[in-house]
Amino acid sequence: MRITRRTIGRECAPLLLIDNLLEDPDRMVRKAATRQYVRHTTMFPGVRAPVPRAYQQFLEATLNPLLRECFDLAPGRFELPMCHFSLVTQSPASLHFLQRVPHIDSVNRSGLATMHYLFRNAWGGTDFYRHRHTGFEYIDEARHATYFSRLAEEARNEPAAAAGYIDGDTPLFERVASVEGVFNRLVVYRRNSLHSGRIDNTRALPTDPLQGRLSINTFINVAG
Repeated sequence: MRITRRTIGRECAPLLLIDNLLEDPDRMVRKAATRQYVRHTTMFPGVRAPVPRAYQQFLEATLNPLLRECFDLAPGRFELPMCHFSLVTQSPASLHFLQRVPHIDSVNRSGLATMHYLFRNAWGGTDFYRHRHTGFEYIDEARHATYFSRLAEEARNEPAAAAGYIDGDTPLFERVASVEGVFNRLVVYRRNSLHSGRIDNTRALPTDPLQGRLSINTFINVAG
């Protein structure tokens, strides 16, 4: 494994990269190809399937000594409320406004997310953004009302958010950090950081896990 620590933008939220996470990542890809994928009632633009419990146990054991220091977490055990194979399949033309702009997964500062890239083709990475009007790069409880009130106002001006997946600077958002989607790389970030997958709007998104934009997405909470 190769571990890299970075920060995001002006507000310097922590960002952790672990390359060569699995000793045999192709075995995990083969497992992904055997799963039954379903669309969930979330904003995720694709389909998901459960990940083997052994992967979750491995992830907990691997990350436990790293996350507390890197993300300044209070003592407590880790919980993984979500751990799925994820495959982006939704066409750019079908995205609604909130899928075309960066998002957060939680306002909780201690909630973390991981993205484990399991594709070799150039399907893009993960980008982090600053909201131009507010200057916010993360949204916590104190910023929630201000940010989403402004975003709702901006949503009424549809031309301000171009059709398709966001890929770089727009009139509403500025890209402040970027992570390349390297095979067998794990990215860890706070769930309240504004982020989005970087997805090419000119390419069809395969529904085959062996060919498409396959990843493992995990949420991590610290239980008291």
